[in-house]
Amino acid sequence: MWFFRGKGPSGFSASSTAEEVTNGIDGSGLTAIVTGASSGIGAETARVLALRGVHVVMGIRNMAAGNEVKKTIIKDIPGAKVDAKELDLSSLASVRKFASDFTSSGRPLNLLINNAGVMATPFKLSKDNIELQFATNHLGHFLLVNLLLDTMKKTARDTKREGRIVNVSSEAHRIPYGEGIRFDKLNDEEGYKRWGAYGQSKLANVLHANELARRLKEEGADITANSLHPGVITTNLFRHLGVFEGNLGIFEGKLM
Repeated sequence: MWFFRGKGPSGFSASSTAEEVTNGIDGSGLTAIVTGASSGIGAETARVLALRGVHVVMGIRNMAAGNEVKKTIIKDIPGAKVDAKELDLSSLASVRKFASDFTSSGRPLNLLINNAGVMATPFKLSKDNIELQFATNHLGHFLLVNLLLDTMKKTARDTKREGRIVNVSSEAHRIPYGEGIRFDKLNDEEGYKRWGAYGQSKLANVLHANELARRLKEEGADITANSLHPGVITTNLFRHLGVFEGNLGIFEGKLM
């Protein structure tokens, strides 16, 4: 809409594309991991990073969909460096295997984009018997960061280039349960509210990035950690919502 098109201090607006924002940037020699890269924001992030010369490792749960995205990127961008690796953020075992395979490859890691997630799902437990939204949106990424952090620190030291960790959060971090993150009631099915559960998982993303940034700065590591609200974009994240509820959520401020 016209009222979202005004440019901010950066010179970009809500209608600016990833290609516009990264125009002129040379990412050659950089390696990035993008979780949830088989569709939506993750797929577009992977595509544009590859376009700028970054070697992209797509961490994906649905390998069939991920391989299609990889195929499309390579077809559209001759010479693109893209790998598709299985990663189910709701399974701690899967996270550990993905991280182990990556570190054992000896590859550097400059950029970690924690994008994968689920939103407002019916109550369900993960493979580790943890409420699904908290397990997928926060715990899986929290573990992934910790398992890959030494690799990122070494890469930053060896290359003299700043590393970056990005948690894709949401403005919904402002609407968790009334008491915030219910650590003692994560698996309470009776008191479960899907928007409250989503909000607490997104709040955890923000708190994780803030504390990680503080510790990295204190340590003197050349790595930044940030969280962001990507805006309201119609992707597979809305699969558990009807059209009416999705639109209603936007206007009620649930998603913005």
